[in-house]
Amino acid sequence: MSFPCSDCVSDLLCGEASNIIFSGGEDYSPEYSSDLESPLPEVEEIIAGLLEDERDLARISSRSNLQSVDASARAGSVAWILKVQQYYGFQPLTTYLSVNYFDRFLLSHHLPVRLPSQLNVTREFNGWALQLLSVACLSLAAKMEEPLVPSLLDLQVEGAKFIFEPRTIQRMELLVLRVLDWRLRSISPFCYLRFFALKIDPTGTYAEFLTTRAKEVILSTIKETSLFEYRPSCVASATILYAANDIPKFSFITAQHAESWCDGLQKGWGQDRRTSGMGLLLEILKELLR
Repeated sequence: MSFPCSDCVSDLLCGEASNIIFSGGEDYSPEYSSDLESPLPEVEEIIAGLLEDERDLARISSRSNLQSVDASARAGSVAWILKVQQYYGFQPLTTYLSVNYFDRFLLSHHLPVRLPSQLNVTREFNGWALQLLSVACLSLAAKMEEPLVPSLLDLQVEGAKFIFEPRTIQRMELLVLRVLDWRLRSISPFCYLRFFALKIDPTGTYAEFLTTRAKEVILSTIKETSLFEYRPSCVASATILYAANDIPKFSFITAQHAESWCDGLQKGWGQDRRTSGMGLLLEILKELLR
């Protein structure tokens, strides 16, 4: 679908080089947001590095708690992001990153709070704040992953309850960037999907089906489960296992098999819910997608 692209060049009000802005000052790391295509044993080393990075990030995020946002309000924001993704045909990774930024922002920054004496007014106030955050996060993610990005006005489609001026969204983008410490190049489940698919099917015959189905599962459940409850490797392995269950010849593969897919994978999941719940997450997925 075609759309105006007057703001295709970044709307951000800063002049830093994009590779510095989007990687938090480090070298650009494409493996953080793309399926890995490198030959073995290179991929094994990259996966091991990603798992180590996951552990570092988990130690940071575990020190924060997601602020109390009504679950239905979060689900509504994510649902709107999904609608826009379908409207413009954005990549699944764009949606994942949008929600990733949304949740990470709320881990560290409080939006306007409810005032018991002004319930009606405050409910709407929180509504516009969440909508503005949703637009800013989607805009940033689209700039990261999409070859063409609609203008900030054109991005506000599919039942957006509030329409914001571009400069307002730009200011919110900058606030999101500061809160996230300019780290937009996030490790995602998509980094692991093809690697795990080839562990299940080394011939590669079903690899495309497995990865595509896993992406569908991630997007289908993203409204229900906060991405911060499980590490990306855990989400990737659980969704690949779920996809494998659709193919009779792979239906015997379990979470225990997945633990041997890569050195450090079981260690990476650790002992807490966020890191060790791959089997639990698989059961949750089955329940949600019945």
